[in-house]
Amino acid sequence: MPGGWLIAVMIEDPPAGPPTRHYFAVGHEDQGKAEWTAVDWALQQGSVAPSPVGGQEPVQAIRRLTLQKMVMLGLRPGEVRALGWKLPRPWLT
Repeated sequence: MPGGWLIAVMIEDPPAGPPTRHYFAVGHEDQGKAEWTAVDWALQQGSVAPSPVGGQEPVQAIRRLTLQKMVMLGLRPGEVRALGWKLPRPWLT
């Protein structure tokens, strides 16, 4: 059954302080492809942290998304949605 991933990427913004996690919903079933796709999107917002920050990896798959969850939240297969820096609770339940 196809699905997707919720991915967190640490984005650096030197004037604002330490890197912050930004979340992306990625409609790719393959975890590696979803992670690289999220990194590509994160690079549009700034530099990706080169190493772990505060014990958190620069790129981390947070949760697998079922097709049912994707349909419920309006994410199509192959689509990417930038969810911002706040923890996206609707995507976690």
